Amino acid sequence: MRDVRQTSFFLDLYLSNNTLDLYYIRRTILTAIQENLDKFHGTFLDLGCGDMPYKPLLLSEKTKVKQYIGIDIASGKIDYDVKPDYFWDGNVIPLADESVDCVMSTEVFEHCPDLLSVMKEIKRVLKPGGFVFFTVPFLWPLHEAPYDEFRYTPYSLERIIRNAGFDRVLLKPTGGWNESMGQMLGLWVTRSPMNFHVRRVLKLLLRPFIWWLVRKKKQRKEFVFEDLMMITGISGLAYKPQDR
Repeated sequence: MRDVRQTSFFLDLYLSNNTLDLYYIRRTILTAIQENLDKFHGTFLDLGCGDMPYKPLLLSEKTKVKQYIGIDIASGKIDYDVKPDYFWDGNVIPLADESVDCVMSTEVFEHCPDLLSVMKEIKRVLKPGGFVFFTVPFLWPLHEAPYDEFRYTPYSLERIIRNAGFDRVLLKPTGGWNESMGQMLGLWVTRSPMNFHVRRVLKLLLRPFIWWLVRKKKQRKEFVFEDLMMITGISGLAYKPQDR
């Protein structure tokens, strides 16, 4: 039963006074995954899978995934509700060369001390023409301390990925100015030190405004990163060259 609740917390999260801090980031990750469901196929590796909350979606009829493999870090600090298929040390993925068709890694790269090496490992296990889908935060508090390493701009992220040998990199922001303000207000009213009663009142007052800020936006020109642009995070695809 605990596993069902955990999955719902990722796949069916609603904005409430108890989710003001997590609602937007979880929704944008899910939206980015859903936008790419038709691309996922074959043997699918979820790198940094945690309790594998997206597994039911990735094995649904909306994808062409035939086999799901969940891998997470071997650490005594993490209490898994559902044990991953494999563990790794953060450096070497315990799979053979060219053994998977797609890789997904959500909110993981910011924890990698050497992302270039990790991207080379991902490229090693991908079949030619395969791709990695990923998300990274930009506007988010320090977390999983002391294993929070970086916040990437799209320019540094693309440079590292290309240096690892990927020949096509597609990046998108996960939110702009309004969404950033909504996310910050949600984090502030939920996590910053304040009196319990003050927090309860502020949550009631701020929830409608946060909803207005982060509500589903119309499609707009946020596929292009520009100077002075504010973003909440980045989602992307990177493809391994067809030729070896």
